[in-house]
Amino acid sequence: MTTLRATLRLQFHRGFTLDDACAQVEYFASLGISHLYASPLLTARPGSMHGYDVVDPTRINPELGGEEALRRLVATLRRHGMGLILDIVSNHMAVGGSANPWWLDVLEWGRRSPYAQFFDIQWHSPDPLLEGQLLVPFLRSDYGEVLHSGELPLRFDAEHGSFHVEHYEHRFPINPLGYGELLGAAEHPALTELAARCKALAHEPNPYREAAAIKRELARLASAPEVAAALERVTERYDGRREDGMRRLHDLLERQHYRLASWRTAADDINWRRFFDINELGGLRVERPVVFEETHAKIFELIGEGLIDGLRIDHIDGLADPHGYCRRLRRRVDRLLGARPPEAAVAHFPIYVEKILGQGERLRIDWGVDGTTGYEFMNEVSLLQHDPAGQPLLCNLWNSVSGRPADFLEEARQARQLVLTGPLAGDFENTAQALLQVARGDLMTRDITLGAIRRALLELIVHFPVYRVYIGGAGRSSMDEPFFQQALEGARTTLGEADWPLLDHLQRWLGGESLRRLPPGPLRRARRQACVRFQQLTSPAAAKAVEDTACYRSGVLLSRNDVGFDVHRFSAPPEAFHDACQRRHETFPRNLLATATHDHKRGEDTRARLAVLSERAEWFAERTWHWLQLAAPLCQELADGPAPAAGDQLMLFQCLLGSWPPGLAADDSEGLRAYAERLSQWQEKALREAKLRTRWSAPNETYETACRHYLHALLLDPAQQALRDEIAAAARTLAPAGALNGLVQTLLRMTVPGVPDLYQGAEYWDFSLVDPDNRRPVDFARRRQTLVEEAGPAELLAHWSDGRIKQWLIHRTLGLRTRRPGLFLDGRYRPLNVQGEQSQRVLAFAREQDGDWLLVVVPRLAAPLLGDAAIPHIDPAAWANTRVELPPEARNTAWTGLFSDCAVTDNETLPLAQVLRDFPVGVLFSLSSQGEP
Repeated sequence: MTTLRATLRLQFHRGFTLDDACAQVEYFASLGISHLYASPLLTARPGSMHGYDVVDPTRINPELGGEEALRRLVATLRRHGMGLILDIVSNHMAVGGSANPWWLDVLEWGRRSPYAQFFDIQWHSPDPLLEGQLLVPFLRSDYGEVLHSGELPLRFDAEHGSFHVEHYEHRFPINPLGYGELLGAAEHPALTELAARCKALAHEPNPYREAAAIKRELARLASAPEVAAALERVTERYDGRREDGMRRLHDLLERQHYRLASWRTAADDINWRRFFDINELGGLRVERPVVFEETHAKIFELIGEGLIDGLRIDHIDGLADPHGYCRRLRRRVDRLLGARPPEAAVAHFPIYVEKILGQGERLRIDWGVDGTTGYEFMNEVSLLQHDPAGQPLLCNLWNSVSGRPADFLEEARQARQLVLTGPLAGDFENTAQALLQVARGDLMTRDITLGAIRRALLELIVHFPVYRVYIGGAGRSSMDEPFFQQALEGARTTLGEADWPLLDHLQRWLGGESLRRLPPGPLRRARRQACVRFQQLTSPAAAKAVEDTACYRSGVLLSRNDVGFDVHRFSAPPEAFHDACQRRHETFPRNLLATATHDHKRGEDTRARLAVLSERAEWFAERTWHWLQLAAPLCQELADGPAPAAGDQLMLFQCLLGSWPPGLAADDSEGLRAYAERLSQWQEKALREAKLRTRWSAPNETYETACRHYLHALLLDPAQQALRDEIAAAARTLAPAGALNGLVQTLLRMTVPGVPDLYQGAEYWDFSLVDPDNRRPVDFARRRQTLVEEAGPAELLAHWSDGRIKQWLIHRTLGLRTRRPGLFLDGRYRPLNVQGEQSQRVLAFAREQDGDWLLVVVPRLAAPLLGDAAIPHIDPAAWANTRVELPPEARNTAWTGLFSDCAVTDNETLPLAQVLRDFPVGVLFSLSSQGEP
């Protein structure tokens, strides 16, 4: 098998299938990709556009072409020497609807279902109405209203011989122990006999198996027209629109293993773990061996057959025990490698985890994985490209315009409190109840009240600085302790002093004391359960509060608001970037490096262009106030305030500047209309995620309509042409510096320690917005065509806005990486000193292995050097005396340029004017061996 050099992420759905990918493999190979990196391929909810809503983990999704199409794709990859990395979802499955047989079985049989242990369900609820039942919050409105309106019709499924209640796309099975009542009412001899068998199920030692036989018999009988007619008459007796029908139907539903409820009840009353606050995604207990094996069986089969060459684990922090899961997965996978066919043999099988690392947090080496999916690298590059001098000006602008705090941590704390008392209130309550059981189990703490626990727990999580800690049998590790103590200190600043003793108890209960010090029994089990609940609460609380709320509330500079970013940090010096690269080389040298993902809020080049505003903060502030004044007539005064709010206008201006497509003229009505539709999707999501004037659970249509009108007027109203001209001109002014930033981040991703990960289509400029915009169809035909065209740096720079220059940079760099994989994967990372008057605007480093050298030189914060240039290339004269110092052992060596054939005449230092004479970024290599590298 080929060495893992570079991955390319593809989003599969029925509009882009496995066979569609086959047609592009030759292009990917030519670009320099070694492994495709596929979104989840197991059977998902019908029509899924992303694959994370798996309903059947035992099959490859037929909408993608099924297993045969997967085999065709892998065969094509093998012919080109490529591999396949697969994204898998271990934390959850799609529930609701009618497509998940495991979930439907749990609804039908409750705790008797063999799949009841698969889902993370709290069967012993403190709510007496839910004791032994599963809350099913899928009704469009209150239960009584839906029941009475006839929106819960009783149906008979003749094919499977079963009864169920229907509500739009949802199916709620009726337990076979209740079929006796239904079949007896049919007044048909054959059904009357079967009704007696159903009533006898209550006394059967194995009713589950006997019920299956009854269903088969019922399906056989229902093929007779007279029986089918009798069953139809039975279902009509349960019509909720009639008083007697509503009573019968209610009585029938009350005897089921679930309680139907409005979707709005989920936040408060949910008694099973979801993925974040999404009712349609139910948490799995993959820590149980049987669940692990059943949910991974198809994956293991494909690995053993040599069809999969690596895994990416989605949302690892959602699991009860990420450490245990990863180690079990590693052992299981490694045992399969020996069975793979020779042509698919691999010495090592990479496993990556989707993990958001907080500031100062490190991925655990003992998990046995190869690294993360690379969000932290996105953050590191972003910090490098933001000018700290612009921060106070932009903070002041945001605060003055919006009236909201410029301190992102304050926004995040407010958002955490909002989600814990709103969308995640039920999960929060379950954790508080678990801690109450811990308190009640000890004579010294049994007087602690649930209210006190709620208050202390809330403040602790509000101040939590990372997604979660990892509590094992020995308690919290030394790596976790600083984060937990930080949360405790923060909680003391906002919690009433009378409740401070509760924090001491929480500190002890939540991993401060080893579980092994407790005797086996109820107290240890209660403590363990509380720890698990706590860990599985802090992670979604962080995600919902930071990614899905605060990032849409704070608009100091949107290029710093993205998944995995330390948003409260505005910038970082080159030394911080070097430190991160050296640490990655020492710990996870094959960590993925991403700058665009299916989850990003702004495309990599949108962020790169917006970062330029940190260098031109005063210029941007002046234009913002001017544009707000010009756009004032477009605003409306609503009962709850102006629309759009000034902060929402400022965010929109940033979005326009960052994503304005190259070549889009301010008077191109057709192009502007298409652009406006894309922005409208972003705007709706941004407004609802912020949860200030509207939200997903309660859309404020009046406000959203006013905001949409404002946006469309800006882009489409002829009366706003002057304002539109100004915004387009400002975007063009930023574009060259933004493109230079984009080329820099692209090159860094491919040359620093780690494995570069490209996102579909982002080998051209990526000015996408949040999903679904970042999952639009890709014009691969155009990309194939331009890859084979012969073009030099001068021509590419002259036509830089078409994106070919970025593709060329990727192709050239990955070509060198293909020829010298060891240098890129294992070569030492050496920061290089820069001297001269522009030294602070340069980042330089070397990679070295066995005498082979690679030197990388890139500009940073270079907008002042570009000036009014129309292309993303700094005039060599602007570098003046700036030079890069070579390591002593790399001197007196002949260097070859990857992007330029210019000669470097000084063997002790590299003059920037020479290295970057012909191309915006520089790569030089010098190999110990002779000939073609």
